[in-house]
Amino acid sequence: MSAPSATVASPPPLSGSTRALGTIALALATFMNVLDTSIANVSIPALSGDLGVSPDQGTWVITSFGVANAISLPLTGWLTQRYGQVRLFTASVLLFVIASALCALAPSLGLLILFRVIQGAVAGPMIPLSQTLLLASYPKEKAGSALAIWAVTTLVAPVVGPVLGGWITDNYAWPWIFYINVPIGLGAAAVTWMIYRKRESPTRKLPIDGVGLGLLVLWVGSLQVMLDKGKDLDWFGSAQIVVLAIMALVGFVLFVVWELTERNPVVDLRLFARRNFLVATLAVSLAYGTFFGSVVLLPLWLQQYMGYTATGAGLVLAPVGALAILLSPLVGRTVDKVDPRLYVTAAFAIFALVMWMRSNFDTSADFTTLAIPTVVQGAAMALFFIPLITLSLSGLAPERIPAASGLFNFARLLAGSFGTSIATTFWDRRATLHHAQLVEHLTRFDAQSQQALALLQANGMSTAQSQAAVNRLIDQQAFMLSANDLFYASALLFLALVGIVWLARPAPRAPGARPAVIAAH
Repeated sequence: MSAPSATVASPPPLSGSTRALGTIALALATFMNVLDTSIANVSIPALSGDLGVSPDQGTWVITSFGVANAISLPLTGWLTQRYGQVRLFTASVLLFVIASALCALAPSLGLLILFRVIQGAVAGPMIPLSQTLLLASYPKEKAGSALAIWAVTTLVAPVVGPVLGGWITDNYAWPWIFYINVPIGLGAAAVTWMIYRKRESPTRKLPIDGVGLGLLVLWVGSLQVMLDKGKDLDWFGSAQIVVLAIMALVGFVLFVVWELTERNPVVDLRLFARRNFLVATLAVSLAYGTFFGSVVLLPLWLQQYMGYTATGAGLVLAPVGALAILLSPLVGRTVDKVDPRLYVTAAFAIFALVMWMRSNFDTSADFTTLAIPTVVQGAAMALFFIPLITLSLSGLAPERIPAASGLFNFARLLAGSFGTSIATTFWDRRATLHHAQLVEHLTRFDAQSQQALALLQANGMSTAQSQAAVNRLIDQQAFMLSANDLFYASALLFLALVGIVWLARPAPRAPGARPAVIAAH
């Protein structure tokens, strides 16, 4: 391995068709990675049915990817210095392709979750390294243009994901949401290696915080499994859940103590001593967990209780990209001139409005009613990520920015997975409560319920069939009311976050922070 040297010159920027081809390859790899965070959302009902599990269990396909991706993210810096940017990026893309093919071939939920964990783990370095290689391909004066291309790619993928996933699921089969990564990934890896292999970064042998990494996997994994299985095992009435909770708590405490005393920690927890970093990371974790939980919940509700196909549910989610794509470049250009706290306040206020609008949905809501909040939500997304990470990096020395950006995104991704589990659990438990309350009115002495049963039986249904039909209507109302509760609680949380973000100081941004700003996507 080559030794690091302070005199090693950076390779010159690319030009002409070579730069264009390299940009496309890096953008495709990024697109493929981000696509996989949302493409499965609308396919969960179909996937769960094929594998013989409940939709709640099917959401583990989403959370397992997110947790593994978050855990592997802090290792990017160590792996880059050990193996080099180009080798690591190309290997990550190829391993992602292999894991995607294995996901498509998985015959059971257990194996699918295992392969999604592998897929998420190897995906960790792809996002930051694609950005690093892209910036090195352009002259410094064109760095803004390069980041704009990168940002649009990461914004388009979550928009295309639900629509593409829904269309594939309805017209082919759910495994094809993973098979489509194979040609994209192979093409991106081949072009990247062809163009960038002679532009490899210096490498050196570095110690790795193996104990810290093991403790991180222990507490994060235990907590996620506890959240995923809690609703099926009656929470703390189950010995398994109690053991997982103890493992998560003990693992977390040991992790914090170890990381604060380790010379080369896998996660630099000392960053939380900085007020702006603490406030911004707390805000992004709570906000992204709440946001992503609703993104998973909405298509589940639409398909299970509103009669939507996977494609239709995807189309309801798709309009979020319109305002996000239009406003993100503007926010990126002005974030140096406008107090980031103002942008974040506007974002949280818009998120609160969106969640309040959704809390008023009913079972007669048409496509337009469902889609309008999604359109509005795009503005909040544009005002959310860039200012918050700008705030988190403010006042940091340049050498601490990579670790800070990595920890910030680690917290965000982890919160997204936890938010998904919490949202689906809340939805299920509140629906059970609403169902019980609604059924209280269905007695032989209630004229409306008896009239409804008589009408169904007059149309040819047996007594059992008419009762099942009424129960289905009650389920539909119960899960709608539960979703309303969740959206209303989310609106209140976003309003509370407005107060939290103003605990940060209006400090100037750290020099050289721009490359990390877009990484929040």
